[in-house]
Amino acid sequence: MRSFYHFLMTYRGKKNPDEKSRLADWAFADHYFPKHAMEYDEISSYLEYNSPFPTAVTVFDELWDIYRIDEHESR
Repeated sequence: MRSFYHFLMTYRGKKNPDEKSRLADWAFADHYFPKHAMEYDEISSYLEYNSPFPTAVTVFDELWDIYRIDEHESR
């Protein structure tokens, strides 16, 4: 199972950025982002204290749902 960060990087580098790609680009540049985390609470807590934009936690929740489905189907 890949980490959430690894999943998130699939949203990185869009020519017309949306909030999902903004979060991915920010996580890529943030040296302290929990890159190996696969637990919701660890990443959510990090974002609550280090949110790069006002809706980042909401975007994370949306992406987390996609991540869970994607990783479950790949097993």
